[in-house]
Amino acid sequence: MAGCRIPLVLLACGSFNPITNQHMRLFEVARDHMHSTGKYNVLGGIISPVSDSYGKQGLAPAKHRIAMAKLALQTSDWIRVDEWESQQPDWTETVVTMRHHHNHILQKYRESTTTHNGNITATSNPSVQLKLLCGADFLDSFKTPGLWLDEHIEEVSGRFGLVCVSRGELLPERTVHESDILSRHRQNVFLVTEWVRNETSATEVRRALRRGASVKYLIPDPVLQYIQQHSLYTRDSEKRNEGTLLRPLTKQATNPESSMDD
Repeated sequence: MAGCRIPLVLLACGSFNPITNQHMRLFEVARDHMHSTGKYNVLGGIISPVSDSYGKQGLAPAKHRIAMAKLALQTSDWIRVDEWESQQPDWTETVVTMRHHHNHILQKYRESTTTHNGNITATSNPSVQLKLLCGADFLDSFKTPGLWLDEHIEEVSGRFGLVCVSRGELLPERTVHESDILSRHRQNVFLVTEWVRNETSATEVRRALRRGASVKYLIPDPVLQYIQQHSLYTRDSEKRNEGTLLRPLTKQATNPESSMDD
């Protein structure tokens, strides 16, 4: 019956500053939920760290965030790190990143369904889909004035879809209810409850690190070793981009909506 299911790839965008066990846990919980619907077969997961131009205070250089994410995922056989977004000279809208990966995934999927003579195999299987994986805090950011264009929320939730795993005290159901756009695409917004609560946040990890407190068991050991080797997340590094307005707030205000063909 797995062959009748819709092939699905999960994409998570964010700072991953640093990647934590909770980030990886989101993928496992989301995969279980999507499989439980009986409609989807999750083929893989992608972690896409944001570029340095995002402008968030305390954001470590992309080369370090990429390296840490790769170390963290050494034990995963289905989640990978993608560097495309992190290497862009300017901050990239989430919807643009999704278009890029969707096109790439479609191309690979078509190649995997070709015969030895190069013809597309006749199949009744549906085309592979890409959905944005996020926590409730990410979903809540849709309400932040100036951070998202309505057109982008429309495309993310309507064209692609969302898988949101509950986190902390935020109520994703309320966020969906209060948004006309998300409510309109409610059937494409999957809300998942993580009953084994883990409130680990990268912000708290960085705070503990710069105060000299232990973060063991909050992040993978190889990531902790990398942080120590490269002296990341110190009091000085937290001042990086201090006073800088987030790039989304300035870019969205000055640039028209990106073309659907970007």
